[in-house]
Amino acid sequence: MGSRFDITVVAKDQVEADEYIDLAVNEITRIEQLISSWDSNSQTSEINRNAGLQPVKVDVELFYLIQRANGISNLTDGAFDISYASMDKIWKFDGSMSVMPSVDSIKASVSKVGFQNIVLDKESSTVFLKLKGMKIGFGAIGKGYAADKAKDLLISKGVVSGIINASGDMNTWGKQPDGSEWKVAITNPMDKNKVFALLPITNGAVVTSGNYEKYVTFNDVRYTHIIDPRSGYPATGIISVTVFAPKAELADALATSVFVMGIEVGLNRINQLPKVECIIIDDKGNIITSKNIEIEKS
Repeated sequence: MGSRFDITVVAKDQVEADEYIDLAVNEITRIEQLISSWDSNSQTSEINRNAGLQPVKVDVELFYLIQRANGISNLTDGAFDISYASMDKIWKFDGSMSVMPSVDSIKASVSKVGFQNIVLDKESSTVFLKLKGMKIGFGAIGKGYAADKAKDLLISKGVVSGIINASGDMNTWGKQPDGSEWKVAITNPMDKNKVFALLPITNGAVVTSGNYEKYVTFNDVRYTHIIDPRSGYPATGIISVTVFAPKAELADALATSVFVMGIEVGLNRINQLPKVECIIIDDKGNIITSKNIEIEKS
């Protein structure tokens, strides 16, 4: 998935721990082979190849992942959309961009994006993309899903405690060997070598999405690498979103969505969801939290 995964398990000895970690690695690899749009043999690539042509029969697991993704798209008014993969890549965040793309090119870049054009047939377990050239991708949900599946597998094998860390998508269960809770450090986006909060996390997931490394500035406006799939314009006003949720898949998707929806709408949606909380840092360094979080800044 183009990401580093760190796997921590509490086990009786090194041999047992290594066996468990191998199981988790194999599960993550299996999911990558299912959802990777880079792998031409994956079912996701098959769906994309047949866009505008015909439905593709897929495994039930992939079908339900796409169905849940569309549910999050509905929840966020399209701020989250797995068909973002259809976007023309007209924004560059490598320092090579000197002028903003034109209004017309931005509009054209998202012409094939739209979760409404993902047609799911539950009875036949098929997925059909209505528009030729349309694509889906799991860049904003895949790591979290893989972390959830690896965690579920290890729990089913009797692992009492551990952490799956998918490049910052943290998924924990159980407690540390000394009985204390796992704690997650939230990075200060104004100085990524510093931590501004240390929060306990029990049997849940926390995902931070940040733009403090990839952005461009035009006319004193900072445009992030997270692009609104509805408009084609990068998100502005926020530099970091941390979401706490029971599952990493949901936390992953919502962290991206809040960036796109903005502070007011994003917080409103988060506050309506059970067992979901978030911490937002805006581009002035202000910290805004959902209603059930209190943090002591370190």
